[in-house]
Amino acid sequence: MKQLVQRTFNFNAGPSALPLTVLEKAQQELLNFRGSGMSIMELSHRSTDYEEVHNQAITRLKELLSIPENYEVLFLQGGGSLQFSMIPMNFLQPDQKAGYIMTGAWSEKAFSEAKLFGDVYHTASTKDSNYRRIPKFHELQYNHDDAYIHLTSNNTIFGTQWNEFPDTGNVPLIADMSSDILSKPFDISKFALIYAGAQKNLGPSGVTVVIIRKDMIEKANSTIPTMLRYSIHAKNNSLYHTPPTFGIYMLGEVLGWIQELGGVKEIAKRNEEKAKLIYDTIDNSNEFYLCHAELESRSLMNITFRLKDEGLEKKFLSEAKKEGFSGLNGHRSVGGCRASTYNAVPYGTCKALSEFMTHFQKTHE
Repeated sequence: MKQLVQRTFNFNAGPSALPLTVLEKAQQELLNFRGSGMSIMELSHRSTDYEEVHNQAITRLKELLSIPENYEVLFLQGGGSLQFSMIPMNFLQPDQKAGYIMTGAWSEKAFSEAKLFGDVYHTASTKDSNYRRIPKFHELQYNHDDAYIHLTSNNTIFGTQWNEFPDTGNVPLIADMSSDILSKPFDISKFALIYAGAQKNLGPSGVTVVIIRKDMIEKANSTIPTMLRYSIHAKNNSLYHTPPTFGIYMLGEVLGWIQELGGVKEIAKRNEEKAKLIYDTIDNSNEFYLCHAELESRSLMNITFRLKDEGLEKKFLSEAKKEGFSGLNGHRSVGGCRASTYNAVPYGTCKALSEFMTHFQKTHE
């Protein structure tokens, strides 16, 4: 079951798999980037060579997501976790509230951070079901004068994902899309701001993408530290200070790879096929494997499951590791198993897991 090329069956939740062709291209260009005599990591971020890389990445993202002209694309640092603070610092005014839709650990962390800066509340929560599902639209309770509503589009730990997004009208909708951006098409005009750490679907760790509507920038708080203002980064094309140049280069190459495949619609088709392989194996196992997420809330990116007893689960993970599978352990906070099937995880890797799961069941029932 080992691959001919010495590469692991990579199901890590992040940093995660990158396209092999992108890694190979980066390897070829590492010492002499496009005839410059320098690595991309050695180029000045003020150089023409780097600015072309930087602007190409922005253009590719705009094309892939059909981002309207009234949005800015920013490349920041600090991961999605810094956005937990930047968002309320910029947008939560003393006389306003902000609503948070609670669907897992990352929305809990975003909420806890926002509490440090103002009045926030739960718009809806599925914690009572151990986050096995996404809330229904009718469960969302919010105020029409809220500063914003925040949601997490995909929940890596619990394996749930929004299939459709709510329309919050005049209340700005903000989304943490760190673990499923570019995995399927969506209407970006529903959102005032989207943020995503790159380390799952976009590239290596170290880059955070922020897509923000320009009117949000205009009304943001201007009395916060300079480096935490979206307006500063927008005004300077994310070059106010030295950006993570290598990470942005890699992000741009991953975006180019998606374009060559046929764009987000083709990626979505592939993701559905990959996830179906594993979900079908779980569903047809006669409860040997048990899926955590409810059917209508299942994630295409993070497939979370348990085995019928803990001892068998440990044996499954141990044998999977020996067979070349990496990253199948569930998050340390919940245990169990998790297969993260991000964009760059090949179909063959998912097929290998499905076959291993079937074989393991036959030999351990």
